[in-house]
Amino acid sequence: MSAPTVVDPLTMRRTIGRFATGVAVVTTVDRDQPHGMTVNSLTSVSLEPPLLLVCLTTGARTTDAVVRAGRFAVNILGARQEEIALRFARRGADHFDGLPLRYGEHDVPVVPDALAHLECTVDRHFEAGDHVVVIGHVRQVCDRPGAPLAFLGGRFGDLAERGSEPVHWFF
Repeated sequence: MSAPTVVDPLTMRRTIGRFATGVAVVTTVDRDQPHGMTVNSLTSVSLEPPLLLVCLTTGARTTDAVVRAGRFAVNILGARQEEIALRFARRGADHFDGLPLRYGEHDVPVVPDALAHLECTVDRHFEAGDHVVVIGHVRQVCDRPGAPLAFLGGRFGDLAERGSEPVHWFF
């Protein structure tokens, strides 16, 4: 039997980065303080009951806040929300500084003008390597039409649906 292959973390990041994803911001409030982080590891788990999975960085303030609070929102970002994604990706920053807060059904802050909000309660969570996997029970949803913000190979991009007209943005 041959020795197991060790995959270098940078090689793993580059390789899995070939899988295109959307971009979302997970938000919560804990001890009257809002918290948030940008994620791209998000997937639907079940329709009945409605469950989703999100992977959060171990030891991050937002991760700890989500686990303690037991509730969170997933804010799916639109194609013109790169600055929001970058804002919530900065470690140690006040992500909400100057951002008008809007609260959803469960007193969880949501990102204004996101394509969708999914408000969740924590169903369960567990550690997996350098992340905490959180299974959220979706309690409330809202969405609007528009193109999503995409992420591929460490860069933001656009995603166009095939067979439909693109959404035109006017500024």
